Amino acid sequence: MALADIDGDTARAAAAAIGGGAVGLACDVTDPASVRAAIDGAVAAFGALYVMVNNAGIEIGKPIPETSDEEFAQILDVNVKGTFYGIKYSIAALAQTRGTILNLSSVAGLAGVPLLGAYCATKAAVIRLTQTAAIELRDAGIRVNALCPAFIGTAMVDRLVAPFEAATGADFGDLVAAAQGRLGTAEEVAEMAAFLVSDDAGFITGSFYTLDNTLTARVL
Repeated sequence: MALADIDGDTARAAAAAIGGGAVGLACDVTDPASVRAAIDGAVAAFGALYVMVNNAGIEIGKPIPETSDEEFAQILDVNVKGTFYGIKYSIAALAQTRGTILNLSSVAGLAGVPLLGAYCATKAAVIRLTQTAAIELRDAGIRVNALCPAFIGTAMVDRLVAPFEAATGADFGDLVAAAQGRLGTAEEVAEMAAFLVSDDAGFITGSFYTLDNTLTARVL
């Protein structure tokens, strides 16, 4: 396993904690040269590339009129361009192994969410990139899917608590409980990710899977 992060020291520390020969690599997903170098580094370390997970992402918790042009450009760079580069520059290596790509989208890519207009736009783009890549790469034997989690117990969601509570006047925990019962866990996301990149999912490509405990199924 190769872990890549804009902070190479963080990636290397995480790899050391995982053990088992995992390696950490520095990668700025907004820089195509950096993405290519990270993929080359993974291939050099393990001899081949079997799975590419595009997981880098940032959020903006602001109404659209309060989102600056610079903030919007940055979230597009990380969430959309980063995913695009990850797909594009992993194809050559994955074609050698008939491997798979997994992109992290969000339920925010399926519908509008107040305060998350910029984020919603980027995650919707990830879904369409996923579907298009799956069509284009099917004959090369490369599967491409996306995961669309709801609110998960992560640092990103922690950062959204204050703006959501300020905008709604409601307790964030109550909002989550009403919409999806509870926060999901990173482990639950990882379990679905592991399935989608496994041989057990060999006939699944071009799909986007929600992990939301009925959030998107609800009408009332």
